Amino acid sequence: MEAAQRKETITVLRRLIAYAEKIFDLSRDVIAPISDGRPEPRISTVVVVKSAIVMFWARMGSLNALEQTAGAHFWKGWLGQSPCSADTVGRVHALMDAGELRKGIHHIYDRLKRNKALPDTQGVGVAVVDGHESHASYLRHCLGCLQRTIHFETGDRIQFYHRQVTLMLLPGAPPGRKPIRLLLDHEPQRVGEDEVATGLRLLERVIPAYPRAFDLVLADALYGTAPFFNFLLARGKHALVVLKDDRRNLYQDADGLFNSVAPTVGRYRSRQCSWWDFPDLRSWPQVNAPMRVLRSLETYSACRQLNQQDCPQTSDWIWMTTLPASQVSTQQAIAFGHQRWDIENPGFNELVNHWDADHVFKHDPQAMECFLLVDLSRLQHLSCLPGFESQAPNPPGQGPVFLGPTHRGRTLYGGDSHQSVALNFSAPPALALALPI
Repeated sequence: MEAAQRKETITVLRRLIAYAEKIFDLSRDVIAPISDGRPEPRISTVVVVKSAIVMFWARMGSLNALEQTAGAHFWKGWLGQSPCSADTVGRVHALMDAGELRKGIHHIYDRLKRNKALPDTQGVGVAVVDGHESHASYLRHCLGCLQRTIHFETGDRIQFYHRQVTLMLLPGAPPGRKPIRLLLDHEPQRVGEDEVATGLRLLERVIPAYPRAFDLVLADALYGTAPFFNFLLARGKHALVVLKDDRRNLYQDADGLFNSVAPTVGRYRSRQCSWWDFPDLRSWPQVNAPMRVLRSLETYSACRQLNQQDCPQTSDWIWMTTLPASQVSTQQAIAFGHQRWDIENPGFNELVNHWDADHVFKHDPQAMECFLLVDLSRLQHLSCLPGFESQAPNPPGQGPVFLGPTHRGRTLYGGDSHQSVALNFSAPPALALALPI
């Protein structure tokens, strides 16, 4: 029985590899061009990257867990040798060329675009940028760590942390499929700069590399600055940003209009909405285009956990954008504004809770950047599998199927066979894999 379970475990992983090789030419076009700074390496960079990809696919969680599987026969076919040590994987990632990793992600994007898997949303390409703090520590730090002072009753302590700004592409849904959420790139925040400056540096690299991937950039209220809007306008892009600062003249002018103009009745999903839409506002002369302010006052019911009674709730959203009303309707613009949350749920939440993106595999700024880029590349392979659904529940009446005596992974549901499998990595040499089959 155990031998049959291990055989099925390896079969799932080999099917995923075959899919990635067929659709993306994984080994030849994505992995082979990657290099590192070692002058005369005894272990090729390809071996290290392939080991890291399987580590993320199998959700091992650490380089030590990867090293413990060195005796598995799978590695002979995939690498042509046993995997290298945990120290070697970390050291090579610290010397790796992040630009080549980004070119591999671009190749995956090109192949998906050619296969019509990334359609625009009603003629508009949409992306979202946001910052995410990957980890924090009071003890360990490196040259790339940011610092902040945390106040306690017993005194102040310096906390070290890393933050990245990430860009996610939000394409429309292909026929018969749910939309893909594609994490394209990320940029580490440097010491002494704020998140917006990091985001502008990220966009300065992404827009020339993906000139036609998106027309609109979504962001939270932190990015509501004139340099951010003007940067995008100069490159033929628009921005849609949450408006919260009531000190702005733009906010005050729009607030006066809210009280004097009757709203339009609308609907967003199951919510009853009152919409206001005021284009061509010139209350912000520092921005090189007229501004448009939208407001959505939404009413819905939420079931309270304590008494299981429906309780009416109200949420009030205000956005500012340079999108002209002639190009995007009120309903579509408000739907775009809500899509900003996709980078939090299918993006950061899934990376951290399902794919160990908050784990520090090696505390080195270059290694952390490259490990995260490998993780983004791996997630793109999975997100394109037929039937892959990252956060869907198991089928009615069917629980997860765990192969092995114990498990550490979370189970994903999907696949043409509608089966959900979590494969064990805590009992070598079986691989611990949680993938749709």
